[in-house]
Amino acid sequence: MPNRLAEETSPYLLQHADNPVDWQPWGAEAFARARAENKPVLLSVGYAACHWCHVMAHESFEDPATAAVMNELFVSIKVDREERPDVDTIYQSALAMLGQQGGWPLTMFLTPDGAPFWGGTYFPPTSRWGRPGFTEVLRALSAAYATEPEKVTGNVAALAEALAKQSENQPGAGLSLEVLDQVAKQLARQFDPAWGGLRGAPKFPQPGLIELLWRGWWRSRRPEWRDAALRTLTAMSQGGIYDHLGGGFARYSTDEEWLAPHFEKMLYDNAQLVGLLTLAWQETRDPLYAARVEETVAWIEREMIAEGGAFAATLDADSEGEEGRFYVWTEAEIDAVLGERSAAFKQTYDVTPSGNWEGKTILNRRHDPALCDAETEAAFAKDRAVLLERRAVRVRPGWDDKVLADWNGLMIAALAQAGQAFDRPGWIALAETAFAAVVRQLGDGDRLAHAWRRGKATAPGLLEDYADMAAAALALHEATETPAYLEHAKLWTAVLDRHFWDGGRGGYFLTADDGEALIVRTKSAYDAAVPSGNGTMLGVLTRLHHLTGDRLYALRADSLIAAFTGELQRNFIPLATWLNRAEDRMELLQIVVIGAKDDPAARALLRAVHGRSLPGRMLLRLDPGTALPEDHPAAGKAMLDGRPTAYLCRGPVCQAPVTTPEALLELIGA
Repeated sequence: MPNRLAEETSPYLLQHADNPVDWQPWGAEAFARARAENKPVLLSVGYAACHWCHVMAHESFEDPATAAVMNELFVSIKVDREERPDVDTIYQSALAMLGQQGGWPLTMFLTPDGAPFWGGTYFPPTSRWGRPGFTEVLRALSAAYATEPEKVTGNVAALAEALAKQSENQPGAGLSLEVLDQVAKQLARQFDPAWGGLRGAPKFPQPGLIELLWRGWWRSRRPEWRDAALRTLTAMSQGGIYDHLGGGFARYSTDEEWLAPHFEKMLYDNAQLVGLLTLAWQETRDPLYAARVEETVAWIEREMIAEGGAFAATLDADSEGEEGRFYVWTEAEIDAVLGERSAAFKQTYDVTPSGNWEGKTILNRRHDPALCDAETEAAFAKDRAVLLERRAVRVRPGWDDKVLADWNGLMIAALAQAGQAFDRPGWIALAETAFAAVVRQLGDGDRLAHAWRRGKATAPGLLEDYADMAAAALALHEATETPAYLEHAKLWTAVLDRHFWDGGRGGYFLTADDGEALIVRTKSAYDAAVPSGNGTMLGVLTRLHHLTGDRLYALRADSLIAAFTGELQRNFIPLATWLNRAEDRMELLQIVVIGAKDDPAARALLRAVHGRSLPGRMLLRLDPGTALPEDHPAAGKAMLDGRPTAYLCRGPVCQAPVTTPEALLELIGA
């Protein structure tokens, strides 16, 4: 018989609805049952595309004997970490405080009040690889809870104190552009000189860090910072982490050369990489970056549109019970499909008789990443199209089609920016459709839900939902000049100020003050799987201040900087988004074009800006006679000699007006 997860909408929870485990969804009812039965809680957190989650499910949760032990000794709760990142964040932090590496599946043991006392990630069914067997762990933890309550109480108290302390942000002062340069210098030393990314394995894309280096190069023109960023983007774009047939990047690489990923594809990674590759292409005009942007957007359009027009969350790593089966090839398969073309393709895409991963081949070009001549690349494109058509008959990986507000916000903003840079209005229209769907499906007045599927909003809106959708609204406001998008950004920012702001120490909490009360109310400027909401809001507040002239936005942005500056003494690596947006607050590059929207000369000035790599810049077109806020550096300025005119402003100072794209690019320094 199905357990209670059969009533849920999350694809991940539904994967476990037929387990013999008596799974409970997260909620007060499950914890009340644990208190009534005086049992500890086993909390299992994962997500639909997670390979090791599938492994543990097959080995343990589908096994009747293991399930019987779980049902006898625990109240077991299953959580989709994508649906409830607020829950996942707390217990991942608790696991780290126990000195263990986090990840998914997350397996935590809690008191009936939700307080953690021990945990881990994946456990094998029997002892191996230095890990205890799962049933062994279950019996030991149940016995400890029953017979050694003082130890459990001690662990609970220590973890509760540590979790509370972690949520107390460290204020500070003295953040400057010089500090950002120092951070970039230290970061560059930690990047792999051969393959890019942070040294070692596994390797995650970490777009915020790449952007931090790119911004550092833009400020200082230190070529080694630029090279580190481009080396990383090129290695990923030609590595096995990229799907060379269908487009899109996998979550991360298990090795240091970007060859072998866990094959799940996440919306949020691809959103951030579309934005970064666009930024790099604007500077380099490298056709590789343009191709990866176009192919990734094509994948989004083809495979990732959910019900109503918003974007789906993930594609699974596994199909037919095997990791990567959908994506890998044998030499014989390549020969059979491509025929006489196979020799050239195999040489370029690393196809060998023995394969490069578990006897199969992950297509890649990482050892010779430079593109060939146009004719050769066109031939390879035809080969890839043939292989993609053949791959389409395979059993597809699972599709998690739930709509997440924050992930959609990231992709909407990336499409709006890429659409302007590449002059692809269809991409902007795709972003507008998704934005409208999020507002319709997850919006309720001025509030947002976090997750939606099958006509039901299933989780409360969190900081990142409001922040990323506000940033998306501002990106669409720039791309389309539609006033309603600005109003959305102002509305969602007001919700954050009213329900999420910490009036004591500053900064936004992850959860609202009128939401579910968890064991701790977390607050952080650290990037996780998605960019930090506090970091994203720095950029949103900065732009709202310049667009509206409202000083309250500027004051709130300055408070956000002060609230977390002390965190730099702990660890700057997770603060990339916050640091990047703090630079915008300190010295935003603003470009104002005054001229009619349909005037070819005004459009030429806008195209000049769209074509250049200007991280964090703000572009605004105004009809002649339109007033800017009084404290805007371009307030009161007009067209020069009746011609469309551009003003370039850094901080509070604008340079002399220009009327040609060439003169504007000279001012920019591009």
